[in-house]
Amino acid sequence: MSTPATEFTLAELMICAAANVWKDDGEVLATGIGVIPRLGASLCMSTVNPDLMMTDSEAYMVSEPVPVGPRGDYQPKFETWMGFSRIFDNVWGGKRHAMIGPTQIDRFGQANISCIGGTYDKPKVQMLGVRGLPGNSISHANSFFVPDHNAKVFVDGECDMVGSIGYNPERLPHGYSLDDIDIRFIITNLCVMDFGGPKHQVRLVSVHPGVTVDEVKANTGFPLHIDGDVPVTAAPTVEQLALIARLDPHNLRAKQLRDNPPGIRK
Repeated sequence: MSTPATEFTLAELMICAAANVWKDDGEVLATGIGVIPRLGASLCMSTVNPDLMMTDSEAYMVSEPVPVGPRGDYQPKFETWMGFSRIFDNVWGGKRHAMIGPTQIDRFGQANISCIGGTYDKPKVQMLGVRGLPGNSISHANSFFVPDHNAKVFVDGECDMVGSIGYNPERLPHGYSLDDIDIRFIITNLCVMDFGGPKHQVRLVSVHPGVTVDEVKANTGFPLHIDGDVPVTAAPTVEQLALIARLDPHNLRAKQLRDNPPGIRK
């Protein structure tokens, strides 16, 4: 029987919320980019979706999640080789679900990891470039992780540089329909959202303990679909916290959010 925890950090709450992203995926390759998304995928594989596939972050598929940080005496349990060529087989075949951390997200779910402000030739801030985001976004499911929910991330209008496909009919590639796009969830420090509103509008799924719906709306640059009373994000269980501690023995999760705030905000 699961016992709800009474004390937990916001990072731990977000890890548990992220774990639900992959719970119904079955046998797909989970890629959590960043400590909290990776721990979410690891928690999911360890609990509700044992068919989930994960690598050791190098070149092998593993039968159990590898703890983050220095491994010490831990020896990963390898199942098979998973080099780049096989990774791409999963990507192009749609057998992958990644959780990424865009710098900007717009109402269509289009994401930007490339540049901000100015012009494309002379941006105010240059970042990573689009890297593999365009091809990944049209080939497999993606979810988003946002550690600081504000209107500079969830922008009014389109992203400064559209680096991935979204539910924007004006930008659909030839032969694509909105049903071909698969953006699942957004996990932030304030709430959980998805694209389940009318015409794929961003929908508020739950608010974290101590956060109000109005607070989420005030920090989002576009209208949200609110479907009746919005529930509170479920607290981690004691069992989940024990697993998280084993998956993150160096407590790297405590350094992912400013000041490592508690999960229940006053």
